[in-house]
Amino acid sequence: MIGRVPKGLRYMVAGAFFFSVMTALVKLAGERLPSMEIVLARAVVMVVLTLAVLRRRGVSPWGRDRRRLLLRGLVGFSALSLFFYAIVELPLADVTVIYYTMPVFTGILAALLIGERLQAREVALALGSLAGVGVVFRPGFVVGVPSRLPLLAVLAGLGAAVLAAGAYVLVRHLSREEDPMVIVFYFALVTLVGALPFTALDPVMPRGVEWLILLGVGATTQIGQVFVTWGLKSERAGRAMSVGYVQIVFAALWGVILFGDVPDQWTLVGALMIVACTFGQTKAV
Repeated sequence: MIGRVPKGLRYMVAGAFFFSVMTALVKLAGERLPSMEIVLARAVVMVVLTLAVLRRRGVSPWGRDRRRLLLRGLVGFSALSLFFYAIVELPLADVTVIYYTMPVFTGILAALLIGERLQAREVALALGSLAGVGVVFRPGFVVGVPSRLPLLAVLAGLGAAVLAAGAYVLVRHLSREEDPMVIVFYFALVTLVGALPFTALDPVMPRGVEWLILLGVGATTQIGQVFVTWGLKSERAGRAMSVGYVQIVFAALWGVILFGDVPDQWTLVGALMIVACTFGQTKAV
């Protein structure tokens, strides 16, 4: 059964799992540490790990299309900063749901910027997944209860989704000529440089287990980023990112295990819709 699923989509599911672990660790670290400090810690770990891999393989980290590599890094850093802020401020399942409007934006931007086409079935499945997101995130609106989520954090999550979509389209374009690890290295390097001055303005020294949590944020990010980069190299951008909706399910599980946040009936119905569309996406070959 698993062998019938295209390789690129399997990579995307693996990436979604490791990114879900990363979001849970960010939520734990953010109970005391500023979000930009967590961004910096993640970048430091990624730079070290990526350089080690590139050196072992004898590949130059600087790539060919440095202008677009830097642009991918800048867009990715902006998306990451907004996303981490939203993770700290919002419940884990909610912020993941908001962020995973991203596949819809990815498909649209891929069509506009690099000329990819979406099949009608893929569009329908993406819209079905987005409807599932709406069920998870908007039950209060449906039943007339005011939203319990802070508007600024919600906007940050949506902004992160749009910027991340742009970053992944750039990855899809760059992966035609650049080594995936070079793309990851530029993202990490630009993030490190960008986060450093913000952290210097308000530093908070990690304590005890927080060091391990920060290390885990960087390590799980590195693994997830590599899987997603491989997935985008093997599969069209809009379709590949739609499979990433499964991260919402992973996030709900971590919410129960780590934070005691038991999903209600709206979350369960929305999650079932998203999973159904995700598996339908693997058959749209």
